[in-house]
Parts: sequence; structure tokens; C-alpha cells
Amino acid sequence: MFARIVHGSRFSLLIGLATSLMALVIGAILGACAGYFGGMVDNAISRVIDVFMCVPPILLSLAVVAALGTNLRNLIIAITISCVPGNVRLIRSVVLTTAEQDYVEAAKSYGTSNARIIFRYVLPNAMGPIIVNTTMSISDMMLSAAGLSFIGMGIQPPAPEWGSMLSNAQTYLFAAPYMLLIPGMFILMTSLAFNLVGDGLTDSLDPKLKD
Repeated sequence: MFARIVHGSRFSLLIGLATSLMALVIGAILGACAGYFGGMVDNAISRVIDVFMCVPPILLSLAVVAALGTNLRNLIIAITISCVPGNVRLIRSVVLTTAEQDYVEAAKSYGTSNARIIFRYVLPNAMGPIIVNTTMSISDMMLSAAGLSFIGMGIQPPAPEWGSMLSNAQTYLFAAPYMLLIPGMFILMTSLAFNLVGDGLTDSLDPKLKD
């Protein structure tokens, strides 16, 4: 059981980190473009995001996995797609505020290109809430992966992913309850750890809380 827990941590951590980083990159590009350019660009991106946000993330992930197949790569793609809309919304709102700052207007007056302004001035100065949100979303992505594996739509046995271990342990619930409790405990502790990291980053990156 210990060996399977340790081996399965590679899948859970890989999925959580990979999906959060991929969703961050895609969300940063789309959200920054929507918040910086506004107008038709903002309307087009926002309407597409609204469509995706009408579907619960777990159902969206299930639909993507059902269409692509059940393996690690497709699971990462599915969870990333479900995570992108929230990131786009957050980054757009932060960029809307940052893009109005004086240093952005000064860069525009010097004839700096829009791409350079976005990646050199706007996004770096909006990274505080973005980093916090990305860190705290890792636990959500891990829970989504465990949930999909639990219902047989994620990592398939004999790979020891924590969600699939919970699913397999249902047969031995009364004979060997530790087979259910140990993977669940590790899912809980790992999710809690990333949430605590996110709380710590919130305290360290928010100047109001420092005061």
C-alpha cells in the first residue's frame, strides 16, 4: 500500500502541476488580450468563455475524456480545458485594472508594441493574484483527476493513481477499510498543503495584509 501511494503520487502531482501551468499560460494569453485590447476582442473572448462556464467543470472534463479516450495525456487536456475559463476571467479582471496605470500609458507614448507592453509591463505587475490562484487551483485539479479516476474515466488500473485506488478499495470496504482510508487521507493532506501554500502567498503578496 505504501509503495502504491508513493508511486501514485507522481500521477496526482503531475496532473495538478501540469494542468495548472497549462491553464495559466492559456488563460494569461486570452485574459491579457481581452483586458488590454477591449472592444471586439474582449467581447469575442468573453462570449466564448461564457459558453464554457455554463457547463460544470467536471461535466466538461467528462465530455472531453469520453471523446478523446482515457489516458494520462487526455486527462490532462480535459482538466486543463475545464480550468481555463476561470483563469481567463481572473486575469482579464486584473489586466483591466493594470492596463490603466501610468507606466502603461508612458510605454504606449514611447511607441512600444502591444505585445511587449502586455508581457513586459502588464502581466508582471498583475502576477500576485494570478500566482495565488494558480497555486490554490492545483488542489482542485488533483481532486478532479481523482474524481474522474474514481468513476473509471481517468488513469486506468493497474496504474496506482489515488482516485483509482479509492475505487478499487470499495470491494474491501469492510474487510480492509485502510485500503480506502489511506489514499483518501493522502488526497486530503496534499490538497490541504497546496491550499495552505496559496494562503501563505496571499499573505506575502498582498501589501494591505503586510501593513
